[in-house]
Order: sequence, then structure tokens, then C-alpha cells
Amino acid sequence: MKPIRLMSGFFTVGGWTLLSRILGFIREVMILSLIGPGPLMDAFVAAFRLPNMFRRFFAEGAFNAAFVPMFSKRLEGEEHPQAFAQNALSGLLFIVLLLTGLGMVFMPALVWATAEGFSGDARFDLTVGFGRIVFPYILFMSLSALFSGILNATGRFAVAAAAPVLLNIAVISALILAQVTGGAAIIWLVWAIPLAGVGQLALTWRAAANAGFNIRPKLPRWNAEMRDLVVIALPAAMASGVMQINLVVGQLVASQYDKAVSWLFAADRLYQLPLGVVGIAVGIVLLPDLSRRLRAGDDGGARNALSRAAEISLALTIPSAVALVVIPLTLVSVLFQRGASSVDDSAAIATAVMIYGLGLPAFVLQKILQPLYFAREDTRRPFYFALAAMVVNAGLAVGLAPFVGWLAPAIAATLAGWAMVAMLAIGARRYGDVAKFDARFHKRIWRIIAASVIMGAVLWGFNMQLSALLALAWWRGLGLLVLLVLGAVSYFGSGQMLGAFRLSEFRAAMRR
Repeated sequence: MKPIRLMSGFFTVGGWTLLSRILGFIREVMILSLIGPGPLMDAFVAAFRLPNMFRRFFAEGAFNAAFVPMFSKRLEGEEHPQAFAQNALSGLLFIVLLLTGLGMVFMPALVWATAEGFSGDARFDLTVGFGRIVFPYILFMSLSALFSGILNATGRFAVAAAAPVLLNIAVISALILAQVTGGAAIIWLVWAIPLAGVGQLALTWRAAANAGFNIRPKLPRWNAEMRDLVVIALPAAMASGVMQINLVVGQLVASQYDKAVSWLFAADRLYQLPLGVVGIAVGIVLLPDLSRRLRAGDDGGARNALSRAAEISLALTIPSAVALVVIPLTLVSVLFQRGASSVDDSAAIATAVMIYGLGLPAFVLQKILQPLYFAREDTRRPFYFALAAMVVNAGLAVGLAPFVGWLAPAIAATLAGWAMVAMLAIGARRYGDVAKFDARFHKRIWRIIAASVIMGAVLWGFNMQLSALLALAWWRGLGLLVLLVLGAVSYFGSGQMLGAFRLSEFRAAMRR
């Protein structure tokens, strides 16, 4: 069986994810400019969160946590993987069709449960209307995620990683057409979501067929494999449900404050850039690789894969977190402050970005540690850990709100993220040395932190020196680019000198 090249796969997924996130920034800039923080954007954010929330169950969340390891092991052992995938597709389609129908009917109840603060004003009816348009997106995305799981398990990462780009292309195109035709930007925006889902499904379905897995939905058959899939998926689904409850709690708190839902959404988009490029990418590649290595009895290879994944992830994540903490206002003002988005909006978003930046390494570490459990088809303990993290998040979000207002959800999410990492790390000790980072990782991590601190000092100093120029509209974009280049040069230069990494390792991994 063709082996999975971990670093090559990581850079492939990361590269496509980076493109998707860049287009996502353009998308958010256009939304903030054309629609702006306020009732319309609050309603869209709350509506679009509904299919995204359920997607965690049936797409890259619970279902794939169970499906990818089971499919990977059958692929490695040549144990009829196509028949398994065929039946999984049929069962998934049945469940998600039922969910989509129920969601469309009970949309007012869903909106009330997730954004109760909208009750009694125009945002509630707007959210219900938008929700019924965008909710079918979950159907297309869930099926697309299954085909993406097949592609990832076979080491074909490019198409699955490229599929999300279609969503941003569709939204950007819709907003441009709204401007050209004089139509309402919000209407073009919401209709672009389900259309993008159709495109993503078509792309991944075709790619899986080209990879030799030309499967079609049939009547689902209940057998021992499907029973095992459900038994493994249920705890992962509950864990995903707990994480979505965290988001809902945050939105419920934020919905009590004017514009807060929009501010937190914009801040979330900014820190999701490094999280998506690094954390999600390495998690996607690491899970099938660990599953196949454990199936083959290659414990040494599994430990090396885990350590290298953590090393490269944190080498890119820690400096990103430092940048979010040190120059958040510069980042936000350049990216988002235009059109209907004001200086006050930028200041509020920047504060949330700084808080999320402190939690970024935790969010990435979760993506590295969870495959240790999922590769062994252990989804129950991550559920228990997620449940405990939910209690931390909900308690802090609600408890801190009277003191810090709308920032409480951001603080709660960051602290709950670190609590989740601690529980995952302690729980993984039972797996022995294969679940521990090796000596090279422990040697390099402190040097990565030192190089990041040096970069942070450079960014802070030059940001102060360039502050007057950054205030000029014509200079802001170029000024930010200069800052980022200086930060990158200082980080990679000091990291090379300190022995945090070797630049040749990055070049070699990207060439493979």
C-alpha cells in the first residue's frame, strides 16, 4: 500500500488551506464593507453557524473521527474498503437528509436556542429566513467530507484540501455580482452558500471515483461494520456536540450586546487563519497516517510522525500567536476597517483577537493530540474531556460576562482550550512511549519559543515606529506587509541560529 508522506501531505493541505483562508479574508473584508457590523450581519453569522455547527457532527468532526481510522485500517489490510465506504455513504445520506428536513421545519426553535438574545427584534426573523436558505449546506458538506476522508486515507490530499476554496470563490463572486447589478448583498451572500456546497460535493465525489472508489448511495445496510462505526462515532458526536455547545453559549452571551456577535465573528476569522493552515492541516494528515502505522505495528514510526507533526505545527503556530497578541490592532485595521466597519469596530475586534491569540497554541495542540485517541478508535475519553472543558467554558462565559461584558466568550474559549489540552496530554500517557514527543522535539520547542519572543520584540518595535504611517489609508497595506516581512525574517533567522529548526527541512518537505 502506498505510504502517506506526512510532511508533504501537511504542506499540501496547508497550502490549499492558506489559499482558502486568504480568500476567506477577502470574503470577510467584503462582508464587513458591504454589510458591516449590525443586524444583517448578526443574523447572517447566527444563521450560517447552524449548518457549520451540525457539520462538526457529520463532516470533519464526529463521523470522520470514526470513519477515517476504520477505512484506513481496511485499506492497509485490504479488507474490502470500498464496500465499507459504500455502506457508510448510504447511512450518512439517510441521517443527514432527515436532519436537514427537521432543521428546515424547526428553524425558529434552532434560532431561539442558539441566539435567544435576538428574540423580540428584527434579527430573529432575519436569522430564521437566512437559516432556511443556508441549512442545506450541511447535506452537501457532510457527503463531501466522506469523499475527502477516502482521499486523505489514500494519501491524496490536494483535492480534499482544495474543496473549501470553492465556498470563498462562490461568496466573493456573489458579492461582486451584487455590487455590479445593484442587488442586495445579503441576499446574494446567503444563496451562494448552498450553491458552493453542491460544487464541493461534485469535486470530491469525482476525485474519489478517479482514485478507484466510484461509490453511489444505496439503501443502507445494518451490519457489524456499521454497528462498530456508530459505536465509535457516537462518543465523538457527543464530543463535537459539547464543543458546539461552547460556541452556542458564547453566542448567547454575545447576543446580549450590540454588534458583539459580529465582532467575535471577525476576530474568529483572523485567528482561524493559522489554526486552519497549521492545526487542521496536520490533524487531517496525521490521523490516517497514525491509523495505518498502528495497524502495521510500526510504533516507532508512529511516534516519529507525532513528534514531527507537533514540531512543525508549533514552529508555525507560536510565532503566529505572538503576532496576534503584539500587533492585533494593526492587523484588524488594515484587513477590516473600511466601508461600514469603523475605528471603534476595529478596536473591539482587535481586543478579541489578542485574547484568541493566547489560546491559538492550545487549539492547534488539540488537533495534534486527538488523533492519538481516534487512531485507536477511542472516542469516549475525548468526549469526557470535552465535557469537562464545556463546564469550564460555560462557567467562565456566563460568570465573567457581568465583569468583562462581550469579551467573556473569548476569554472562556481560550482558557477552556488549554484545559482540554491538559486533559488530552495526561490521558494519552496510558499509550506509553508511542504517545510521547521524542527528545528532538523537547530540545527544539524552547528554541522555537525563544525565536518567537525575538520576533515579537521586532514586531512591537517596528509597529511603534511605523504607527504614524500606518494611520494613512494609502500606506496601511504596504506597512503591514513590511511588518510581516520583518517579523518573518527575524523569526526564521533567529530560529536558524538558535537551532529551533533548519530552513532546509522546510524546503525538503515542500519538495517531496
